[in-house]
Amino acid sequence: MPIETPVPSRAALIDHLIQTRIAGQVATPRENNLSHYRKLANGDRHYWLGLDLGDRWTDEQDVLAVMAERVGVVDDPVHRVGQDTIDPELTVDGLERMAARLHKAALDQQRVLFATGHPGGLLDVHRATAAALRAAGCEIVVIPSGLTADEGSVWQFADVAVLERGATLWHTHSPAPMAAILDALAAEGRPLPDLVVADHGWAGCAAQRGLDAVGYADCNDPALFLGEAEGTLQVAVPLDDHVRDPRHYDPMVAYLLHTAGLLGQ
Repeated sequence: MPIETPVPSRAALIDHLIQTRIAGQVATPRENNLSHYRKLANGDRHYWLGLDLGDRWTDEQDVLAVMAERVGVVDDPVHRVGQDTIDPELTVDGLERMAARLHKAALDQQRVLFATGHPGGLLDVHRATAAALRAAGCEIVVIPSGLTADEGSVWQFADVAVLERGATLWHTHSPAPMAAILDALAAEGRPLPDLVVADHGWAGCAAQRGLDAVGYADCNDPALFLGEAEGTLQVAVPLDDHVRDPRHYDPMVAYLLHTAGLLGQ
């Protein structure tokens, strides 16, 4: 078992998500959410997370409607400031959809690439998932060496691709590091991943390139949920992607791996 954490029931996991503010009343304020929805709708590519949204999401209210449906933010457009929410039921629903795709990867012994732009919060979530898939017989893709993007180095730590700058793992939503990996794999004549498990621009870039991709995103990062709504991204799991103690994610990962049939491999 990649993490020594008991597997919670669905109800117990929902309680845990609320208590730790991974879901429920999350730390991201309403005004920040709406600002990001508006910037995405206005065509700011920084908020597209590597996806090509074209002119399909130019109305902030359309973006809000999708986020209310898929994330559980407050659906009232008059609510402009204060508390916003992630529905923990939707978080667990997303985990169960992701588990189904991980189960398929294990059955088919697929090549899987892991990456994160949120190493402070999600690195160990991805590491534990990679360890479980490796134990199940999957090939965890090793990225080419010497890659650079966004004035940093793209390298792998505990089977997870990250961006490094100045000996620090970097928080980034940019799609450029994933693009560097995929371009280098193709240039070396190596097969592309069958599945990418990531977050933010790393997941969006992979999905836009036509790869099977699943990922995590916060309530102020609407692009992946729009990508899921359009069928470009297979799964987007809503959660607060940087809670104070990353160990709070351990019960969530235990539930994910148990649902995928990956514990005890």
